[in-house]
Amino acid sequence: MFPAASLLTTLLLALSIAGSLIEVDISPITLPIARRLNVSKGTTNLLQSDKARVAALKGSQTSSIPVINDAIGYIAAVGVGSPAKTYNLIVDTGSSNTWVGATTPYVKTSTSVNTGQAVSVTYGSGFFSGTEYTDTVTLGEGLTITKQSIGVASLSGSFTNVDGILGIGPEDLTRRTLIKSPATTIPTVTENLYSQGTISQKVFSVSFRPTTSQETTNGELTFGGTDATKYIGSIAYTPITTTKPSSTYWGINESITYGSTTILSSTAGIVDTGTTFLYIATGVYLKCSE
Repeated sequence: MFPAASLLTTLLLALSIAGSLIEVDISPITLPIARRLNVSKGTTNLLQSDKARVAALKGSQTSSIPVINDAIGYIAAVGVGSPAKTYNLIVDTGSSNTWVGATTPYVKTSTSVNTGQAVSVTYGSGFFSGTEYTDTVTLGEGLTITKQSIGVASLSGSFTNVDGILGIGPEDLTRRTLIKSPATTIPTVTENLYSQGTISQKVFSVSFRPTTSQETTNGELTFGGTDATKYIGSIAYTPITTTKPSSTYWGINESITYGSTTILSSTAGIVDTGTTFLYIATGVYLKCSE
């Protein structure tokens, strides 16, 4: 988040770092996302949720542990089934499983197929477990995915007033989420949009305006490119880092300066829609505050 109310933040993430990215000039395929503030556990829930998420991110040295912040979320209305039923899902770049059923029960339709696989994901401050289905998923006009894997929750915890997650992190984060097939990865919605020919690039972008409202539709999720109306100038691209644990997620190499003083000449961080605040290492903060 940035303090200036007029500042527009655009986040571009590429699922493949081979070769140069090409900016899309045609109108991108987008769906609106709404900021939702969950104050059911008090305002201290914001910091507590973020701390749990950051701790889980830092702890995933040898395994992929997706995490979620349920205090502030960006919510997309996603249709599942045919005819489609709408579910309000948290847009999360820090996890990759898409699932429903936390609040609104999953409704089976003619396109629903039970794979017989049990699925379970434990987050930094929450969890879900249930059954894997494949179904038709509708993300917006022109964005329909057939046979998309979704989790249907029979149990879930720490998800209030949302129905689940739209996971758009790296596909490898889905490893070890299918109980009987732990080595199997599950194609994300972005991967399937690309493989089914709906988008020409494995690229998605997120834009949102800072706001003080508890709930407002102030952002967009775009698949297949960028929306040129959401930024000024050109986008600077950076490769995904190879430094763990940031490389497990959408991590990038960066440096940190304070005024003219270099605090860290090189470090790795995570670009994450599920974290409310900006975080730096304690030692770096102490150096800044001296």
